[in-house]
Formats: sequence, structure tokens, C-alpha cells
Amino acid sequence: MSDLLSPAYPSLLSLHILSFVAWMAGVFYLPRLFVYHVEAAAGDPGREELFQTMERRLLRAIMNPAMISTWIFGLLLIGTGVVDWSSLWPWTKAAGVIGMTWFHMWCARQRKALAAGHVDVPGRQYRMMNEVPTLLLVLIVFSVILKPF
Repeated sequence: MSDLLSPAYPSLLSLHILSFVAWMAGVFYLPRLFVYHVEAAAGDPGREELFQTMERRLLRAIMNPAMISTWIFGLLLIGTGVVDWSSLWPWTKAAGVIGMTWFHMWCARQRKALAAGHVDVPGRQYRMMNEVPTLLLVLIVFSVILKPF
């Protein structure tokens, strides 16, 4: 497979990075929308509807396609043969990407709960959870660029 995909490496890498940037933008923004939803829209039906629409569109139109394309292009990059699996860095990157996927799914569950009117999580907790993708981003970028392990 590496002979087939190797010439496409620069294109695959570019598409992977673009997808990841779009995914990260959504992962950073959606929990912030949750904070505003919980703190500013509570009890105001017009604002509730506005936040639900924004959250749904962000998740479905940007975050989901970006996550899927990040995974697809990342797996295709692996197929080019550039990853040395005997090193630790690909495993730490993979753990970070799996963690980011878990966070994405957590956000999707929170969006559904908020849409159903179940406001069980305070704004402060959403603020704290908003730091999770930052930590995962640091792990992923340092693993790939510095290859410290």
C-alpha cells in the first residue's frame, strides 16, 4: 500500500492538517456555546432555540465531517509507510486522537441533553471541560513534531 500512497503523501498530509484544524475549531467552540447556553439562555425560549440551532449545526456540519476526514486522512497517511510503530510517539498521538474522539462524543451527548432540556451540567464544568482538547492538542502536536518518545 505504501508504494501506491507514497506519491500522495504531501496532499494527504495537507488534507489531514486542514481537517484537524477544522475539527479543533469546533471542539474548542462547542463547549463555549454550552457555557453561554446554560448561563445566558436558561428560561428564554428564543435564546434556547438559537443556541440549540448553533450547537446542532456546528456539530453536524463542521465537527462531524472534520473528525471523519481527520481519521480518514490520518489512516491513509499511515498507509504511506511513514510511521515507525516501534517508536512510542505514534502510540501517544493515537491515544491523543482517541481522547479527542471521546471528547467529541461527549460534546455530542451534551448537545442532545441540552436540546432535550436536561441542564445537569453547570457552566463552570463546561469551562473546565473546555481545557481537555487543549491538553490533547499539546500531546498530539508534541508527539508528532518533537517525537520525544
